[in-house]
Amino acid sequence: MNDSKQDTIDFGYKQVAKSEKQHLVANVFHSVAQKYDLMNDLMSFGIHRLWKRYTIDCSGVRSGMRVLDIAGGTGDLTAAFARRVGPQGEVVLADINNAMLEVGRDKLRNRGIVGNVNYVQANAEELPFADDSFDIITIAFGLRNVTDKQRALESMFRVLKPGGRLLVLEFSKPVPPLLNQAYDFYSFNVLPKMGRLVAGDADSYQYLAESIRMHPDQETLKGMMEQAGYDRVTYDNLTGGIVALHRGFKF
Repeated sequence: MNDSKQDTIDFGYKQVAKSEKQHLVANVFHSVAQKYDLMNDLMSFGIHRLWKRYTIDCSGVRSGMRVLDIAGGTGDLTAAFARRVGPQGEVVLADINNAMLEVGRDKLRNRGIVGNVNYVQANAEELPFADDSFDIITIAFGLRNVTDKQRALESMFRVLKPGGRLLVLEFSKPVPPLLNQAYDFYSFNVLPKMGRLVAGDADSYQYLAESIRMHPDQETLKGMMEQAGYDRVTYDNLTGGIVALHRGFKF
């Protein structure tokens, strides 16, 4: 019985075989890729841009640095990092989903962001980079979709340079009880309907709402990062804890 449980993992509120989750998540993001930016703006009322800007501001990024943006999707963080690292630096936009990667590549190239950005299809659990490769690693709204989150955090730690930092921006657990109740109502009553009307896909946004509830809370994720080897792990609650930004260093 225990062995059977160890072979399954959450996919939203469902339990699926660990070997199946990556494929199921891929189907979700293949479905939403073309409307991803529009839905982000609608779902968050545009506030996701402020969360991402805060992440950039907390990154300590400087000219000439090498940055890895995991689950970089349509490239919002990558674009901001590319401007800050300059022509001597490099940003790698990595995503496991090819459809998302293509949307991000087209978007950045259309904005004229070329030369210091590279694109890699990669699994966060098995990053195809050498040890001690990056000054900064970010993963924004992607960790909750990873099958083995602990393994992914350890993989990121391996490729982070000594002195480098990891930033995890992710939906989390709202702190005020009334906000938590309102957020639940919005997530399960409004979000899937919005997904159906705008993206033609209610099921994917139902999964996204469920995946947020199944993601570790702020303190649990902090402990997971410490277990993976990160030092000075802290987090900031944003918008009442709807989102949290975790930071950890490799020394």
